[in-house]
Amino acid sequence: MWGGGFACAPADVLAQINVSIGVDKRLYRQDIAGSIAHARMLAKQKIISQVDAKAIVAGLEGILNEIEAGKFVFKDALEDIHMNIEAALAERIGEAAGRLHTARSRNDQVATGFRLYVRDGIDALDAALKDLQQALVARAGEHAASLMPGFTHLQSAQPVTLGHHLLAYVEMFGRDRSRLADARKRLNESPLGAAALAGTSFPIDRHATAKSLGFDRPMENSLDAVSDRDFALEFLSAAAICAVHLSRLAEEFVLWSSAQFGFVRFSDSYSTGSSIMPQKRNPDAAELVRGKTGRIFGNLMALLTVMKALPLAYNKDMQEDKPPVFDTQDSIMLCVLAMAGMVRNFTADTPRMEKAAGSAYSNATDLADWLVRALDMPFRQAHHVTARLVKLAQEKQKTLEQLSLKEMQSVEPNIRAEIFSVLNLRDGVASRTSHGGTAPANVKKAVAEAKKRFGL
Repeated sequence: MWGGGFACAPADVLAQINVSIGVDKRLYRQDIAGSIAHARMLAKQKIISQVDAKAIVAGLEGILNEIEAGKFVFKDALEDIHMNIEAALAERIGEAAGRLHTARSRNDQVATGFRLYVRDGIDALDAALKDLQQALVARAGEHAASLMPGFTHLQSAQPVTLGHHLLAYVEMFGRDRSRLADARKRLNESPLGAAALAGTSFPIDRHATAKSLGFDRPMENSLDAVSDRDFALEFLSAAAICAVHLSRLAEEFVLWSSAQFGFVRFSDSYSTGSSIMPQKRNPDAAELVRGKTGRIFGNLMALLTVMKALPLAYNKDMQEDKPPVFDTQDSIMLCVLAMAGMVRNFTADTPRMEKAAGSAYSNATDLADWLVRALDMPFRQAHHVTARLVKLAQEKQKTLEQLSLKEMQSVEPNIRAEIFSVLNLRDGVASRTSHGGTAPANVKKAVAEAKKRFGL
């Protein structure tokens, strides 16, 4: 395609390092869409004939069908997806195929196809995250009143509900969807027609091709159009943050399904065994979600490193932009689908969770709050009194609610019998009615509100 001024073929090693068809062939649908839009625009602008444009479009549609049927033979000698398709088009329609590349370059061609691909990837990931949110919201509603320990420093802190805990992830994945939507808005400008780097002297209509491909507008600067990969970096960045959230939930599933916690159990379809220990049930899906986070982080760093010192405009280094994006898209989609399956699959041991919720003096804050409300005690003083009561309970190997009124009054004489209603776990959790709090009544409202806010 470019060898008219060259006296010999590339060296074998150059051919090997230059070829990208093994990676970029997955851009075939987007590349063909861009070529069809370009051909129709060329004909409308009378740059090529309507006859040639119709032949080009029909030929490209035939190639698309052949690729999707698995009958197309990709050739390494043709280097990339663009040249493979153009060569195949020439075989089908002859000389007219050579007119397709009028007023464009592989530089704007690949930039267009890659943007379309990332846009499709964002839409697919958004749909998968929405499904994961739906799964979480459904389970949150089911467990709006199921008590469990809330943790800080992985130490039992205050009792919460499982529904409230799951809704925290609904918020995280909602922010992920928001980041993807923002990235999509900035992505949705068309590079097509920027040609190699300087635009073209042909009277093309870039607004027409942008509209036909679903872009909001053409990119304003031809140098930027062919050299920008911010859209890929934003996708990788949003995916990396999303992977953090997936990994955190995966880690909790690993902990919760352990014998030491025993909060949840996964069915056989989401568990694996051991080749030597017959009793084992391993949460491998969660562990693999947690593990894939590292490669998703690495893909972001890889592309940042590729782009960090490139002068304008296009450089061949940018051929390395696709492997990290493709790998991240595959990995993050698999992780989201696996997590949605795990959320729908787990069975909660609610009695065990509730028992754990009452351990480690998790109702101490309720006691301190009562001292403030009932005795008008400054919170810092109430904190000190409560700490002394916890110490007393520890010495007597009792829970706070097992202390007698006399024992409590030995620390604070003004404590009254009504304190024991405050120390009841369910009453304590039900009292957390501040906006965003864990009270079951709040959780039920939050479930309904999340469905509306996130379009679930």
